[in-house]
Amino acid sequence: MRDELISRRRVLVGGALVGGAALSGAGFVGGVAFGRAVPAVPERRAPRELREPVSAERAWAALSAGNRRWMAGRARHPHQDPSRRRYVATRQHPYAVVLSCIDSRVPPEVVFDVGVGDLLVVRTAAHTLDPLVLGAVEYGPEELGVPLVVVLGHQRCGAVTAAAHAIRDRVTLPGDLQRIVEALRGVYTPDIERMIAAHTRDTVARLRPLLPHVVGARYDLDSGGVTRLV
Repeated sequence: MRDELISRRRVLVGGALVGGAALSGAGFVGGVAFGRAVPAVPERRAPRELREPVSAERAWAALSAGNRRWMAGRARHPHQDPSRRRYVATRQHPYAVVLSCIDSRVPPEVVFDVGVGDLLVVRTAAHTLDPLVLGAVEYGPEELGVPLVVVLGHQRCGAVTAAAHAIRDRVTLPGDLQRIVEALRGVYTPDIERMIAAHTRDTVARLRPLLPHVVGARYDLDSGGVTRLV
């Protein structure tokens, strides 16, 4: 499937790409840096609180700062008021795509303390990929100029656990659940947390030939913290 994904898109439309600078390994930058946005009124800039980061580095910094607030119990719930709703009603400038698991305990908008219009979120069991999911992930960078894609795995992933047990015990799961097993077979290890990390890294490796800036991260259910893996 890797060859199929790579053959579908090697180069994104030039106008949708943002910069070429490498992302910082640490990523946690104090405060949130904001930049350009399409003006709400001709010749006038949108209010500062309505603007979005415009580079992969600033996008990751904004997500990291929001996650620190969530982890510390100081979430601000930004961009969730009527003025923001009105601003994004006729336009959107999300600054990150988050590909994450469907797990109810890992809602990206809450985990990163963001609001309406900030993220494009794609969720599947164990953030598994197929052509439709890949198309949804590609939409942000190609059509909206989104500078950053985050693959977010998480601690104690139920889908990974079920797949690992099925592989270990050589059983077939009912219905289309077996498709999840097959998608994860290549990263199987008896250690569930290592398998989750390996799957996150593998997903990033499959996306990077197609997209400009992809980060792999892990969400800790106990602490609420997000740690960058790739």
